[in-house]
Amino acid sequence: MLTILGFAMIATFLVLIMMKKMSPIAALVLIPALFCVFVGKGAHLGDYVIDGVSSLAPTAAMLMFAIVYFGVMIDVGLFDPIVRAILKFCKADPMRVVVGTALLAAIVSLDGDGSTTFMITVSAMYPLYKRLKMSLVVMTGVAAMANGVMNTLPWGGPTARAATALKVDATDIFVPMIPALAVGLLAVVALSYVLGLRERRRVGTLTLDEALVREPAPESETVLVGAGAKAGAGRGGAGGADRTQGSAGSAGSAGSAGSGGAEEASGDDFKGLDPNRPTLRPKLYWFNALLTVALLTAMIMELLPIPVLFLLGAALALTVNFPHIPDQKARIAAHADNVLNVSGMVFAAAVFTGVLTGTGMVDHMANWLVDTIPEGMGPHMGLVTGLLSLPLTYFMSNDGFYFGVLPVLAEAGQAHGVSTLEIARASIVGQPLHMSSPLVPAVYVLVGMAKVEFGDHTRFVVKWAVLTSLVILAAGILFGII
Repeated sequence: MLTILGFAMIATFLVLIMMKKMSPIAALVLIPALFCVFVGKGAHLGDYVIDGVSSLAPTAAMLMFAIVYFGVMIDVGLFDPIVRAILKFCKADPMRVVVGTALLAAIVSLDGDGSTTFMITVSAMYPLYKRLKMSLVVMTGVAAMANGVMNTLPWGGPTARAATALKVDATDIFVPMIPALAVGLLAVVALSYVLGLRERRRVGTLTLDEALVREPAPESETVLVGAGAKAGAGRGGAGGADRTQGSAGSAGSAGSAGSGGAEEASGDDFKGLDPNRPTLRPKLYWFNALLTVALLTAMIMELLPIPVLFLLGAALALTVNFPHIPDQKARIAAHADNVLNVSGMVFAAAVFTGVLTGTGMVDHMANWLVDTIPEGMGPHMGLVTGLLSLPLTYFMSNDGFYFGVLPVLAEAGQAHGVSTLEIARASIVGQPLHMSSPLVPAVYVLVGMAKVEFGDHTRFVVKWAVLTSLVILAAGILFGII
């Protein structure tokens, strides 16, 4: 019964948000609360929610201060050289823009943090998509898939969890998987090329001047330019009431990350980030670069908990770059929309995960799936694990899958002569799909800053993310890794 109710709760949530009958925050709170009553454990709802909030509070804190830190780094110009290089490659060609999105997301994903990747990618690419009237869900989908492939880095999370759960070395999991993951990344780039060609046929190869939207940019926001056009994107627009649907016709909608006033210039002059914005700190460039490298190094070496590192990093970045208190307040206010929207979404997701875990639904769902594996599939547990990683890492948290389900799959594999390392490698192939799961806090940074409805993003990305994951699995089998 709990198995059926668990799947029914997830299905209800997904259907309602994709049909836009409820907002993600409302659905994440009300649907599990209702099903908790159905299960007959409504009296324990408070305990489940508190447990869920307690478990996700460090994640919420990390995202809050990470948004402030990387928002400040974008404001002061740390990422301008990377952004300029990508945007110079993109020009005004929709195909190049989509491929550039994949490349930028993959490069920035090397730090192992999804929220960082999405903040930088959206800040850089959003003006291009708006002015060329391209589909914003293409941007969010491609960025999520590229980040999902790169999320398998040993310091990204899933590989470390698999190594911990199965008591093996993370290097032994990741290094042999590099060829298959490289094929997966190439698949994302190839898919980006196809989607870009489709966008080119739909909107044509426009000059940026033809796609400009004239609208004044608020002075308090970070300024983006496109062919000389300025667009406020400091607040990223997360959680705003004026969300677009990610469609071509949404270029005219207002929003804090939307379009700004236009000046005459050619498409070749597109720089993405305004080189004259008042928040730039060129004299502090190397300080900011070293601070960011030190922060990421400390994260990888686990010198301190990640939330503490970002808290310290944000405080130091604000103090050094904006020594005057009014300027610090202005930068915090500029990114407040993102902080509030993402932290609110994380705590709402805590209700969902708390009920799933507390009522025992997630355990029953996992056990049912494992029990349904035919006896004859025992020698092929690597393939089975890879296939199961797609739905399980989408409907469950990484912690739930890697610490709850993976040991059971590994034990079943060992009984049929399949090595633990093979099971561990197969378990990470579902990450391109996992990064768009409603249980992943970083995805709300992505859709919030891009002003895309979560349901629109889900409808677009799921099929392509599944295809990418299957490509990685097939490559792993072909290369003899899995």
